[in-house]
Amino acid sequence: MPLQIRPEQPVDAAAIGAVTQAAFAQAEHASGTEAQIIAALRAAGALSVSLVAEEGEALLGHVAVSPVQISDGTPGWYGLGPLAVLPARQGQGIGSQLMHAALDALRALGAQGCVLLGEPEYYGRFGFRAQATLQFMAAPAPYFQALRFAGPWPLGTVRYHPAFDSAA
Repeated sequence: MPLQIRPEQPVDAAAIGAVTQAAFAQAEHASGTEAQIIAALRAAGALSVSLVAEEGEALLGHVAVSPVQISDGTPGWYGLGPLAVLPARQGQGIGSQLMHAALDALRALGAQGCVLLGEPEYYGRFGFRAQATLQFMAAPAPYFQALRFAGPWPLGTVRYHPAFDSAA
């Protein structure tokens, strides 16, 4: 069966939580709260983009995107993550397909840009880079990365949705 990327449906919530927990269970830099963050974003109506990867009836992956605030007031920026793929299916391009679909969805929303926290080698393939004008105090610069779609680079500190704080 071909892999399908589609928007999250209400019936997917439990499977998204399970996939996210499994994907981050052994991750070196995981907080252990990734599934709770997604649930809190969903409850707050703050999932701007929420896509699943499925094959037949099996949900294999998920990506969440939510708005971020930048201290200089620049609008239209989003934070990508968590991105999760079942461990048994990692390394098969599912995460890449979710990334491309999420970035396409952000462009369709008219987003100015996107930030994320993750491995530079992986996310650099999608155009993400550490950006000196954007800071996130909770992470070292190489791991906090940005991709600009339009407009000038913002200058300031990035703040994720409060769901990231309340789930920790």
